[in-house]
Amino acid sequence: MSVLSSVLLRRLRTVYVDQAGPRPGDPGTAEGLVALEAELLDRGFAPTAPLRAALAWLGPAGLADAGGTLIRQLDAELGADRTHMPLFRSFPASVPDDTFQLYVDRVFTLLLQWPAQPCVLCATVGSVHPVSPCAHLVCRTCWDGGDYAGCPLCHRRIDRSDPFLRPAPPRVPRELSVGPLKPLALGTDLRGDTVTALLRLLARRTPLPPQDRDDVKLLLAHAPTGPDWLPADIPVRETKALVLGMLLLDRRTRAAVRPLLAAHLTTATDVLRLLQVWSGGEADLIEPRPFRTLPRPLRRELLAVLDGFEASSLVEDVLRHPVIWKRAAQILHPYERHERHPKAALAFAVLRGTDTSAGPLGEALLRTAAAHPEAVRVDGSRIKPDSWGAHTEQALRERDLPRALGLLARRPGELLRRLDHLLRLDTLEELPDGFADTLRRVLPQAGPGPLLAALGRLRVRHLPGERRVFFPRGRVTRSFTLDDTRAPLAGAVTDAVCALLEAEAVRRLSSAPRFDLAVLDADLAGLTVPSVERASAKALVSVPRGSSQPLPEGEVLRLFLHWTQPAKVRVDLDLSVALYDEDWTYVGVCDYTNLVHGERAAVHSGDLTSAPAPDGATEYVDLDLAALSGGSVRFAVPIVFSFDDIAFEHLLDAFAGFMTLPSKDGRDASYDPRTVRQRYDLEGDSRIHVPLLVDLERRAFLWTDLHLPASEGFHSVYRHSADLGRVGRDLFRYYTTGRTTLWDLSVWHAAARTDEVVVVRRMPWTGELWHYTREEGETDVAFAARIRALEPPQWRRPTEDPEGLAAGAAAEKHVLLALVHGGVAPEGASGSVYRLLPGPADGCGLTPLTAGDLVAALG
Repeated sequence: MSVLSSVLLRRLRTVYVDQAGPRPGDPGTAEGLVALEAELLDRGFAPTAPLRAALAWLGPAGLADAGGTLIRQLDAELGADRTHMPLFRSFPASVPDDTFQLYVDRVFTLLLQWPAQPCVLCATVGSVHPVSPCAHLVCRTCWDGGDYAGCPLCHRRIDRSDPFLRPAPPRVPRELSVGPLKPLALGTDLRGDTVTALLRLLARRTPLPPQDRDDVKLLLAHAPTGPDWLPADIPVRETKALVLGMLLLDRRTRAAVRPLLAAHLTTATDVLRLLQVWSGGEADLIEPRPFRTLPRPLRRELLAVLDGFEASSLVEDVLRHPVIWKRAAQILHPYERHERHPKAALAFAVLRGTDTSAGPLGEALLRTAAAHPEAVRVDGSRIKPDSWGAHTEQALRERDLPRALGLLARRPGELLRRLDHLLRLDTLEELPDGFADTLRRVLPQAGPGPLLAALGRLRVRHLPGERRVFFPRGRVTRSFTLDDTRAPLAGAVTDAVCALLEAEAVRRLSSAPRFDLAVLDADLAGLTVPSVERASAKALVSVPRGSSQPLPEGEVLRLFLHWTQPAKVRVDLDLSVALYDEDWTYVGVCDYTNLVHGERAAVHSGDLTSAPAPDGATEYVDLDLAALSGGSVRFAVPIVFSFDDIAFEHLLDAFAGFMTLPSKDGRDASYDPRTVRQRYDLEGDSRIHVPLLVDLERRAFLWTDLHLPASEGFHSVYRHSADLGRVGRDLFRYYTTGRTTLWDLSVWHAAARTDEVVVVRRMPWTGELWHYTREEGETDVAFAARIRALEPPQWRRPTEDPEGLAAGAAAEKHVLLALVHGGVAPEGASGSVYRLLPGPADGCGLTPLTAGDLVAALG
């Protein structure tokens, strides 16, 4: 299977069967096909009928080749292609309860043990031998070589051939929790699927994370060379620059894409992003690369693009990234033919502080400056900016609300970003008519991102705040917090502004195609609308950061960590879990210093301190959910850190995640891919990662995907327990209040596009179906408000199978499904489906949607 096929398998769940067919006299493939299906079911996948038929036709050799490749690809996705063996191979049964006594024995042996002497612990003669590669003296009687995977003293990995290691006892088959099955379809149109996957990525309304950017590059290399497939609008500027830059770098597509530059590059920063991609850098401009020389025709075209922008916006954009633009000027040569592109030359003159006192260039620049007084002013022999941004900042500093509002109204996105600041310029008890009229006029021109973000922030601004959380741009997501000293806004003001924002969202969706019925999952209220995905970790399930979801069913939540160190470099990663009560007061820890918490409510698999290739190292922490929640523990905070301060990006392989086990009895140290519910890569210049917060009282987890600065410690969870608790408390409060969710978004879609809505509600032991129909004369906004608040429906029906009942209601109709679990699969229906987790909905013929697609409809 090619790299392209593996990407399409991951993104579209399509399998391409291109192996040779059967040879005359080949035996049948029935038994081999059954074995392959069993392997796929163990990993949570099932082939569709066309794929099964195509695999059956291959013959034994082709089936073995195709099946083996398919299993390897799925194992790599689930993390099952690695050797997973923790320090205690019989984990959790063999983990000692007394971690301190184990530590004393290790230190005592390390200091006092001598070769050819009786064991200092048990006095056995002839049982002490060194282990490889650390050469520590280990007693074969005191330390069980059938249980340890590393040196009992230093916990480094032991060579496979070392006599200390003995075969572990055979594993007893155990019950596995049954997760959702994901169908695998037969791929028949490789080029068409390539374009389909590419267009879905380009339509996203948020910056792409690293894995998706890599997929875009690969898919572009296999896309048609003609530009006909390229969409007219790519909403995210970073993605647009990435696509245009990669097409320019490819000699097959360079000539075809150059005429499209003027239409797609709409700001000077777009040009700068394109130059970075051309030079091998990233379009986000976070870590700029040295610029690569441009061909003369392309250089002239880019200068012409810059010259086509309005002068004030061009000057302002250039000054937004002054250092990078000064480097770009070295390859653009803006003064070489300045008469052809005078505005571009003017912008660079402002940037460089060019002396205009003499020469033809100075005279030309002064003439251009005189023609654009709205953008620049002449100060002696220099040209200075006189931009919109400077006037706006001055109005905000002077608390001049009418002037600031008028200036920000020219840029609707910036108005929404500064809406909270604007409303605090004056003490407002209610929203002024002029302010409301301005919002109504400019909101239709704002992008979906600022609209949804402003709505989420303002919903809770009438409440007193405690802490503000900020997420600076970077390769990985970090945060810092401050006390919230802002005075709350009046409730009447926030209600009025939020009503205008929601009305605008519903209005935009009212022109979209209609549906006969919408089926919505009330659990979507826990999923935030995706906003900044640029630094999101590569994950098995793409959960928007800040989303809260119920824990998968099972008695035990098993956290796992696996890593492989580079050659000649020893790397020690550690998996720890800090435990807190309801007030975020530290209760305890389960880590390498305390292997067991309480009555084995949390058990650590042991601390491996090296991870040589090819096996690497694995650590587990098993959380007995009932035992933990039955005590004083409310929150569990997993944390992964590099003990010897080596960044994750330097490792050959590093990933973590969690799985669910149905019972706490009969557990062993095996890594079963069917039980994996989340797996994410550890990447970037980071040493400490907090992936999620577990709320044991609500049996839910909050996905944080947060990296902490190594300068603040956290390598000892006990020593920094208070700081870690503060981080958890701030994030929990920030993400659980005032966020625009996928429930809001799906309700707006439903209310604007249909007159009949079914809501699936799940209770601990049963479920209900709530049915809403539009009342006579009821507006889209009123209909949406009634559904979003879950007001009493026209009728409700208790049921043990809400998904099945909802599927029956949607059968043979044109429907919109918005679900957490893809369990609603109506027969004979048409329409679209969004789901977070896979299920039968994937194979019922509906057009799949992503969260980004739901947002994109607001564009």
